[in-house]
Amino acid sequence: MSRTPRIDFHPHDAQDLTAAQGRVAVFMGPDGPETEAVRALDEAMGGALARLAGGRRWSRAGTGDVVEIAVPAGLAAEAVLVVKHDAETDRLAMRRAGGAIAASAGRGDLTVLASGLRHAGEVALGLALRAYRFDAHQKQDPDAEPDGCVRFISDDAEALAREAGPMAAIAEGVAFTRDLVNEPANVLTTDDFAARLAAMQELGLEVEILEEDELKRLGMGALLAVGQGSDSPSKVVVMRWQGGGDEAPLALVGKGVVFDTGGISLKPAAGMEDMTMDMGGAGTVAGTMRALALRRAKANVVGLVGLVENMPSGNATRPGDVVRSMKGDTIEVINTDAEGRLVLADVMWYAQERFKPSGMIDLATLTGAIIVALGHENAGVFSNEDGFAEALLAAAQAEGEGAWRLPMGEAYDKVLKSRVADMRNVGTGREGGSITAAQFLKRFVQDGTPWIHLDIAGTASLKSDSALGPKGATGWGVMALNRLVADRYEG
Repeated sequence: MSRTPRIDFHPHDAQDLTAAQGRVAVFMGPDGPETEAVRALDEAMGGALARLAGGRRWSRAGTGDVVEIAVPAGLAAEAVLVVKHDAETDRLAMRRAGGAIAASAGRGDLTVLASGLRHAGEVALGLALRAYRFDAHQKQDPDAEPDGCVRFISDDAEALAREAGPMAAIAEGVAFTRDLVNEPANVLTTDDFAARLAAMQELGLEVEILEEDELKRLGMGALLAVGQGSDSPSKVVVMRWQGGGDEAPLALVGKGVVFDTGGISLKPAAGMEDMTMDMGGAGTVAGTMRALALRRAKANVVGLVGLVENMPSGNATRPGDVVRSMKGDTIEVINTDAEGRLVLADVMWYAQERFKPSGMIDLATLTGAIIVALGHENAGVFSNEDGFAEALLAAAQAEGEGAWRLPMGEAYDKVLKSRVADMRNVGTGREGGSITAAQFLKRFVQDGTPWIHLDIAGTASLKSDSALGPKGATGWGVMALNRLVADRYEG
C-alpha cells in the first residue's frame, strides 16, 4: 500500500542534534537565528545560518521556502534544510512548510528542530501528507535510499505529541483515501473495496455490506442499473461511528464507481484510464470515517457508499431505458455516462429512510462541467440550507481545501423533464451541467433534511504535485469533513 512516515517526538538535546544523520530541518526568520535552539545550532555550524541570513539567497526566498546547506560543518548531517518563516506565519502556512520539507528531504533520516516553534504540529501534518507515496505496483530499486525515520525535537516533546496525535489520524484518513483512489480498477474491484472497508471494524466502526439481493429487495433499481453490465457485483457499504449520544447522525454518502467506461454511452479512449478515480467520493467518505474512528470523535456519523462498475455489455443499461429508484420515481436514462447520480439517488434515499440523519452530505466525481467552471482549485458546493453550506465552506477554508458554492433553482429543473418517465438523468443541453446534476439529486432529498452536494471531479486527483501531496489522488475533503464534524457536531 502507500508509504507515509512514522514521526517520533523527542526532547531537545543539542549534542544529539549535532550527531543526527541524514538531514536536519530548521526554521529561521528573515533576519537570522531567533530562538535559543536555532542559535545553538548556528554556533555548532560555525555561524553558517547567520551567513545565510545575510546573503542574497535568503533575501530572495519567500516565506515557507526551503534553502539547503549541503554538508554543514560541525554536524554529522549531510544537509540542513532551512525554512524561512516569521512569527506571524499562520497555521496553514506552517502546514505547507512541512510539505516543503518533505519534498526536499527525500527518503532518508530527517530531524526537525521544533523547539520554540509555533504550530509545530501543523508542520508534522504537512510533512506526513507530502511524504505520502503510492508505489504498491512498482519494482523497488535496491540502490534507492532506504526509508528513514522522522524525528521532531522539541522542548516539550510530550505536549507536541499530544497536539500531533489527532493530526496523525487525519493524515492516515487522507492516505487511506489516496490509496483507494490511486488503485487500478483490476485491484480495487467492488469486492476488494468492500473488504477494505469491512476491515475498519477493528477501529471500532460498525460495517455492514448490502449485496445485490438485498439491494433488489430495497428497490434500488437506479443503482443496480449502473452496475448490471459488469461482472463485478454492485454493493452498498454502511459504516457507522457512534461516538456521541442519542442524537441523529450526520450522513456522508459517496459515489463509488470503481471504473467508469461510460457504459453504452462510451467515453473517448483518450484519458479513460483516469476513470479509476471515479470512486473518489466513496474514497473520501471512507477516509473521513477512518479519521473519525482513529481520533475517537465524540459524534455520531454514518458513511454510506454505493460501489458499482459501469461497463458496456449485452446486459448493460441502454440509453432510453427507464429505471425505478428506491424512492419510487422513474428515470429515463438518456446518457449512461451520467451514472453517478443514479447511484447517489438510491443511497441518499436509503440513508434518510433508515437513519433519519440530522444532515446529509454527498460527495462525487460527478461532472466534467465542474472542472470547466472551477478548474482544479475548488470543489463545487450545492445546498438546500444556507447555514449548513456556510459551515462546510468555513471548515474547508480552515483546512485550506478549496470549495465554492454554486446556485440552484427551479428554473434548472425544466431540462430534466422526460416524455416517458418522471425525469431524465441529464438535461437537454450542456449548459449548467453541474447545476442540473445537483437539481437531479435534490429530488431525492426529503423535506426537512439539510443537504450538501459536493462535486469533487476537479479536486479528487491532480496531474501535478501540490504543496501537500504528490500528483495523483489528493484525499480532498477528508480534512474539511473532519473539521465540520469537530466544529458542528462535537461541540
